[in-house]
Amino acid sequence: MVNNYNIYYKMSNSMLPCGVQFIQYLASKCCPLLSFRKDIILKSLVLILTYVAYMCYHMTRKPISVVKSVLHRNCSGLIPPDDISANDTTWCDFQPFDTDDASKLFGALDSAFLFSYAIAMFMSGYVAERVSLRYFLSFGMILSGIFTYLFGIAKPSNIHNLWYFIIVQALAGICQTTGWPGVVTVVGRWFGKSKRGLIFGIWNSHTSIGNILGSLIAAYYVEKDWSLSFIYPGIIMAVVGFILFLFLIDSPDLMGPPERRHEFHSSDVESYEREDDEISYRSPTERTPILSRSASTSGHTSSGSIASHEKPISILDALYIPGVAEFSLCLFFSKLVSYTFLYWLPMYIQQSTTLGAELSADLSTIFDVGGIVGAITAGVISDYSGMHATTCTIMLFLAAPMLLLYNQFGSLSLITNIFFLFMAGILVNGPYALITTSVSAELGQHNSLEGNAKALATVTAIIDGTGSIGAAIGPLLAGMISSSSWQNVFTMLILSDVIAMLLLVRLVMKEFHKLKRNARIE
Repeated sequence: MVNNYNIYYKMSNSMLPCGVQFIQYLASKCCPLLSFRKDIILKSLVLILTYVAYMCYHMTRKPISVVKSVLHRNCSGLIPPDDISANDTTWCDFQPFDTDDASKLFGALDSAFLFSYAIAMFMSGYVAERVSLRYFLSFGMILSGIFTYLFGIAKPSNIHNLWYFIIVQALAGICQTTGWPGVVTVVGRWFGKSKRGLIFGIWNSHTSIGNILGSLIAAYYVEKDWSLSFIYPGIIMAVVGFILFLFLIDSPDLMGPPERRHEFHSSDVESYEREDDEISYRSPTERTPILSRSASTSGHTSSGSIASHEKPISILDALYIPGVAEFSLCLFFSKLVSYTFLYWLPMYIQQSTTLGAELSADLSTIFDVGGIVGAITAGVISDYSGMHATTCTIMLFLAAPMLLLYNQFGSLSLITNIFFLFMAGILVNGPYALITTSVSAELGQHNSLEGNAKALATVTAIIDGTGSIGAAIGPLLAGMISSSSWQNVFTMLILSDVIAMLLLVRLVMKEFHKLKRNARIE
């Protein structure tokens, strides 16, 4: 047995990233005391790396929303560059976006990215369960950085073919699907259920920070040379992807033999068995045939088996997990609202106020600042109450009138714009963040799976993939509707918010039923 453990140690160590092996070597020579707090150091490293990684994913998605304002506009009265005739009053327009239907062409670019992202997401989760997440994330980031770079290089390369931009956006969308199922699965493997909402709420700020950073970088270069708004974020993302390849430990299983691995997972396994301590979205008459289906394919079951030895579940099996369907459909409409803001907010601010392109982009970051507060708030409330669906429903209920107020009064002054935009960010992004992080992680480790960790990436991909379809439809509709009236765009957003809230009614009723039952027992 000892020999087997030694073999396991050697195999695990050989699978560690070369950067981590080098740090371990230096630590053993210079700082042997670090080994006493090895678990804390490793968990901190995982959080930092996954945080920065997904921040880069969103940083590279944001420039297109900022650059739209200069790809098509009338620059009459401005002094053109030296190499352009002074009689040319439309030198700022960039072909092929210099036509009257530019907003529809921008919508086509958004759709190329978002629809390819949504479709590929379902397959991405399936693949993520079956490969090394370190390779999965690293190469996904490097390729995403390359395609972001290729979009920007079109300007100095004098590329004006619409299909070039559509294909680049579509390929970028496919590569970006490596991000969410990858980082959520890695974090889910390393952390148990204790204060998961708070941890994920704070960690999920990478989305808003990435949007803010992408907006600021793009805004800085948008008036000078918009190609740099894509080139620099693309380079940064590729570099971070390489750093991830060197240092990311995608599973605690790599850090020791079976009994050590059990220490990392024991709290999770115990939490699966305490069904009374969590909300079950399954009615007493419902059955979840996940285990029986898995057993029929594997030929045996073992209630005490370690998660890493379980067979990955299929997409169909994941849909049987109680709550996955409802939260997926809710995210469809929640993400529709959030991504419409992501892709069109800078242009809306510019058209509804007197601010220029750079200041409009800077002001749009207030929505993402509110998103950080909303994600943490939703996480803390769900941790305290254990009622995820109710938390989302309350925030969605308040978001609808806030969107109406922003549309009606946001343009009155800079102060009102900032206030209503900040509040809208809290209420819109709070449920979105909670569903894509804490809820996805909990459903991916549902008690019906009996500790099988091979469902987490699949469940995360199903929920986020369904939401991404809504994220693709929202900006597309906004591009078609905004040319006639922004009022109609906000009507669409408010209706989507209300539908998202109604989809969780059944789960809210079950949560209150659970709460009443626990109160009677006490």
